[in-house]
Amino acid sequence: MRTITVSRQLGSLGTQIAHQAAQRLNFSVVWREAINQAARAAGAPEMALVEIDDLGLLGLEPSTEECSAYHLAMRGVMRDLADAGNVVIIGRAGQVLLRDRADVLHIKIMAPAPLRAARVAGVQKISIKAASAQVEASDRIRAEYLQRCFSARWDNPELYDVIINTRRLSSSAAAGLICDAYTRLGAEITPSIALNGEFGID
Repeated sequence: MRTITVSRQLGSLGTQIAHQAAQRLNFSVVWREAINQAARAAGAPEMALVEIDDLGLLGLEPSTEECSAYHLAMRGVMRDLADAGNVVIIGRAGQVLLRDRADVLHIKIMAPAPLRAARVAGVQKISIKAASAQVEASDRIRAEYLQRCFSARWDNPELYDVIINTRRLSSSAAAGLICDAYTRLGAEITPSIALNGEFGID
C-alpha cells in the first residue's frame, strides 16, 4: 500500500490533515493539479474550473461530451498516481475511482455541521449564518457530483477504510491516526474474513 485518498467535508480540517499526514509519511500531495492534468488531457479546460467550484458559484455547465472525456482522463490520472505511489490524493473522487485497488487506503474526514460552520466563519471572518450556508452548499454539491458522475453516495461508509470525526481531534491527532492506520495495515490491504467465535459475528 503506497497511496492514500482523503475525502473531506468543508470545515472538517481535511485538507490540513492530509498535508500533515503526507509530511509525516514523506509522501507527496496531489490535489487540484490532478484536475488540471485531467482537464488538459480531455481537451476541456473549463472542467478545471467546474471541479474546484465547490459552492457552485460560477454557474458553469460543461457539455456531456466534456464531462465524459474529463472523467475518463481523471481515471487515467488516478491510476497513474496510484501506480507511482507514495502519494496522498485529496478529493477528486479518489475513493470511487480507486476503490477496487487493494494497495490504496481510503480516508474520510468529517465533523458536525455546526462545528464546521464555526470553523469556516472563523477563518473567513463571516457570520455563522453565511458559513452555514457555505457548508450546506458544499455538502450538497459534493454529494450530487459523486451521485451524478459515479452513481455513488458520498456518505456511503463502504467507500472508506477509516472515517475520522474531528469534533474532538486536532488536525495533528487526526494525521497521526492516518499514519497509524497506514503503518498497521502494512504493505498491502487485503479483506479480512477471520472471526473469533468467542465474540460472535457482530
